[in-house]
Amino acid sequence: MGELVRVTADPDTPAVAVIRLDRPKMNALDARMQREIGAAAEAVAADDAVRAVVLYGGERVFAAGADVKEMAAMGYAEMAAHSRTLQESFTAVARIPKPVVAAVTGYALGGGLELALCADFRVAADDARLGQPEILLGVIPGAGGTQRLPRLVGPARAKDLIFTGRHVGAEEALAIGLVDSVVPAGEVYAAAVAMAARYAEGPALALRAAKQAVDSGLETDLATGLEIERLHFASLFATEDQKEGMRSFAEEGPGKARFTGR
Repeated sequence: MGELVRVTADPDTPAVAVIRLDRPKMNALDARMQREIGAAAEAVAADDAVRAVVLYGGERVFAAGADVKEMAAMGYAEMAAHSRTLQESFTAVARIPKPVVAAVTGYALGGGLELALCADFRVAADDARLGQPEILLGVIPGAGGTQRLPRLVGPARAKDLIFTGRHVGAEEALAIGLVDSVVPAGEVYAAAVAMAARYAEGPALALRAAKQAVDSGLETDLATGLEIERLHFASLFATEDQKEGMRSFAEEGPGKARFTGR
């Protein structure tokens, strides 16, 4: 894929693709890395062999933030263009039409946390540190932090993190709903893959519809959200997986269907 962001299949679970951030030492998210993240997201979205995705920064760190040295020299006009590319790259991750799990080790700060927020679920190491410290640089989050964070943890908690720039540990992150699971540091990758693999066994088209219905519904009023749900629900009756799922339920009982993703 790229030199700083690679896409591989997990060796034990080929249906799970791993988007691996690899810019030593701290995975600082410079412009090149941001573009490669967007390209990786588009690649796994288009690959029918991929049924779920893990975002992983390695054993030491998820991503410690954007490349501050690169940004410091930018003026308004430059940043206006750069921030659009940044947001589009991260939004490509959020729009992957498959379950996405972020495996958070070490630090997920600033842009690193904003990238993790683009996943559907977050598994964190017990010694992980998460936060939006942009205010300490005289700016605000620019890759979705002011929007995705309050949708996840609520506006008051999000404002506290954004206004103070403080880091939270894994246990506090779990308590406020910022992460979904906390495991020993050495088990983060395996736990994230196991979670992704569980979703990968499901009907791909129904999973895509469910993700799109939830995400789109959060952006609108209840009546419109219900219509979005209804249309997705009805469309799945044109799939082979729906036929198999209901046939299997009637003949064999629940949980025994063999889905093909068609």
